[in-house]
Amino acid sequence: MLLTALESLLTQIPNRDEIVSWFVYDPKYPLLFSSGLFLGFFLVFYLIYIFTRNHRAFRTVYVILFSLFYYYKAGGEFVLLLVFSAVINYILSETMDLSRKQFKRKLILTFTVLLNLSVLAYYKYTNFFIDNINTWFGESIPLQNIILPIGISFYTFQAISYSVDLYRKQLRPARNVFDFAFYLCFFPQLVAGPIVRAKSFLPQALRKINLTKQEAGFALFLIISGLIKKTVISDYISINFVDRVFSNPLVYTPFESLMAAYGYTLQIFCDFSGYSDMAIGIALLMGFKLPENFRTPYKSTSVTEFWKRWHISLSSWLRDYLYIPLGGNRKGKFRTYLNLFLTMLIGGLWHGAAWKYIIWGALHGGALVVERFFKQWIRLPEKNILVNFICALLTFHFVVFCWIFFKADSYETAVSMINHISTIDYAPDEWLVILEAYRNVFIVILIGYAMHFTPNKVVNTIQSGFEKLPFWGKAIIVGFVFWLVYVTASSEPQPFIYFQF
Repeated sequence: MLLTALESLLTQIPNRDEIVSWFVYDPKYPLLFSSGLFLGFFLVFYLIYIFTRNHRAFRTVYVILFSLFYYYKAGGEFVLLLVFSAVINYILSETMDLSRKQFKRKLILTFTVLLNLSVLAYYKYTNFFIDNINTWFGESIPLQNIILPIGISFYTFQAISYSVDLYRKQLRPARNVFDFAFYLCFFPQLVAGPIVRAKSFLPQALRKINLTKQEAGFALFLIISGLIKKTVISDYISINFVDRVFSNPLVYTPFESLMAAYGYTLQIFCDFSGYSDMAIGIALLMGFKLPENFRTPYKSTSVTEFWKRWHISLSSWLRDYLYIPLGGNRKGKFRTYLNLFLTMLIGGLWHGAAWKYIIWGALHGGALVVERFFKQWIRLPEKNILVNFICALLTFHFVVFCWIFFKADSYETAVSMINHISTIDYAPDEWLVILEAYRNVFIVILIGYAMHFTPNKVVNTIQSGFEKLPFWGKAIIVGFVFWLVYVTASSEPQPFIYFQF
């Protein structure tokens, strides 16, 4: 019996090829926060980190190396592009900062921004431009075999914000290339945000790490809530319902298409905010505070408020580095409306090289303009529950409508799905059959929305209760969540939606 147990144990030991695969990039299995492999790597990394965290030089190099390894496991050879971006942006920014001539400073800044945008445009928009030239002018230019580097939009925006803030003298420059690389390559937020500003991050990199018990508890709370959002809710409804309907909406009933739109609205929130929660939690365990990225956005009573709650780090970046430089609201009403619209249009294009993203951005930009225009004439009572409910309901369904363009394979598919939904008839018996057929999916969707619309006071009470638990209590809950993730996980890890941006 002992021999049998020993043989069983030996069979669980990974062979050499499997161990090697842990350290080699596989495009089918990128390294994800929600994977067991990342958990293993992070535990080993963190064990060394906590004992050496206040040796600043070692900590800097150690985190950079682990971040580059993480990026390699998530994006392969494009890790070289990340290294190039870190080095060249540091050199250009340092050269600009040392210059005392304003013209030269502006010239170097312009070159730095254009260089970053050119690299981003090459990888992200080359085939989009070629495809549209072929369509509009009847050309036959072949599409290029270009693979989009993971997270390039995020670290490019961070590099640009560093140079611009340095030009504006809003921050002190990084002391050396390693400090800058630490900022640009910091792995928790490297591939999908939040977009971090150097002026808030670099000072943290220079101080000693002091993690309180409360901060550790909050970090664990964020990580397990992020895991639940991503693997238990988002991945489940995506694989078992949403992806199927969006792939060919006309095969399904209008009611199923409508439910898929509601499902995707929850899916993308749980997927992206789940990543952000884990990123912020992991960074906090390391002693670094990243900015909040989501604040229950579907509770918004206007599209303007939605963008103060959704992807906060991006919307604030677009405000500070695009909307305000365009003139903001300083050049009259018409320019204000135009600047709002252009900002959201470019924000849509940032998300992807396709007309569906441009339409998505244009819809949100148009809504912001309409709200701002009517706000000067109509003043709604702010504390009226009925008015706020109606406004929240209208805002939510506008956002759901826009997400159809975001999710669909193409603009044409989105329009087809919208037209299909518009033909829905009142057929409760048919709806009940569909609800029963996808019973587990709709239960998960209901739970997800209930979690989202839970009052903040309740969430804060739960969070506070978790933080006050003794170590063994936290360990039991964390263990249960990992078990829940294990039993509900799909056969293959599902990449985060925003990895493609």
